[in-house]
Amino acid sequence: METVNILRERFPHLQDPPSDDICYATSNRQVAVKKIAPQSDLVLVVGSANSSNSVRLVEVALEHGARDARRVDFAREVDESWFHDVATVGVTSGASVPEGLVQDLLKLLGEYGFGSVEEIVTAEEDIMFSLPRELRKDLKAAGKKTSNKRDGADRDHDLI
Repeated sequence: METVNILRERFPHLQDPPSDDICYATSNRQVAVKKIAPQSDLVLVVGSANSSNSVRLVEVALEHGARDARRVDFAREVDESWFHDVATVGVTSGASVPEGLVQDLLKLLGEYGFGSVEEIVTAEEDIMFSLPRELRKDLKAAGKKTSNKRDGADRDHDLI
């Protein structure tokens, strides 16, 4: 808020984005969860408890027909008792979750007998974010490659 107040002093006509404005990745994941929730006995969301978009994905899953939905940071947090009378598990993740954490969950689900995976694609994300010039320069000087790709999938998808 301190930064916003400074900006407002300097730019008195500054306009806020709409209060319901959410990033495209979060919006796309919510659309995907709405699609898989009615087919899922349980939806597992990989994401942090302090991630509002991960917490919201659990709520969206429940609001749109999932019998149960849980959020976990890591596959090791999954409780086997959650799978009583569960035939279909939906999987999604928060917008900034590394793909490796999702893959760890899928591996665990395979060990629990949920090895058949159907990918549900609802949106293609092809937006690339460039690193700032100064950071690219520093990385190049350090002999490291730079990439514009996000860590994780380049599509908004959920698994069921």
